[in-house]
Amino acid sequence: MAAAAPPPAPTPAATALPNPTPTGHPLFSRVRLATPSDIPHIHKLIHQMAVFERLTHLFSATEASLSSTLFTSPPFQSFTIFILELSQAPFPPSPSPPLFFSPITQTTTLDLPIDDPESETFKSNDKDCGFDVVVGGFVLFFPNYSTFLGKPGFYVEDLFVRECYRRKGFGKMLLSAVAAQAVKMGYGRVEWVVLDWNVNAIKFYEEMGANVLQEWRICRLTGEALQAYANPAI
Repeated sequence: MAAAAPPPAPTPAATALPNPTPTGHPLFSRVRLATPSDIPHIHKLIHQMAVFERLTHLFSATEASLSSTLFTSPPFQSFTIFILELSQAPFPPSPSPPLFFSPITQTTTLDLPIDDPESETFKSNDKDCGFDVVVGGFVLFFPNYSTFLGKPGFYVEDLFVRECYRRKGFGKMLLSAVAAQAVKMGYGRVEWVVLDWNVNAIKFYEEMGANVLQEWRICRLTGEALQAYANPAI
């Protein structure tokens, strides 16, 4: 009988090599309902939006005026604000089931970390987070009504993302949160306006499937004209 062949020599253990492809930098985002404690951040965001839209001459809101007019009704029955928050670490689950709205979370992988020069100014007031969280934007909306549809809808008054967080999908995340709430409540539409020179925003909205209505114009009474029309001469 032939002798058995000797066992093969053991294969050397594979040596792990560094991955030459960078894994990216995860950025965790959350959309939640705003609370009265967010008013200082909301006020700063509105001012930044006025600067971006070249309308600072119309800006007169104060923290006091926002405090007296917002958060006076349950969410979605009147003026409602979603806050966009961002963090380098995952958001913890809510300590108790939210009464009106469950926060929406998302993870975005970036090639490079974002340098936020205002991270201290916009540090979140949410005490339930055990780590640094910054406010990156907001959307303010309220119910309106379509007689043609025979249904309510939401009108988006303001949608704003701070400059260092733009073009990362966070504006879409905010608007999608409003759309999801409209669908959940059986509403018929979500609508808003856009400045005609903001071609990037117009393109973004069109790519989302929104109809940019060229034939409509906004009519507005404000300031002295509003006062004059409220007391017309007889």
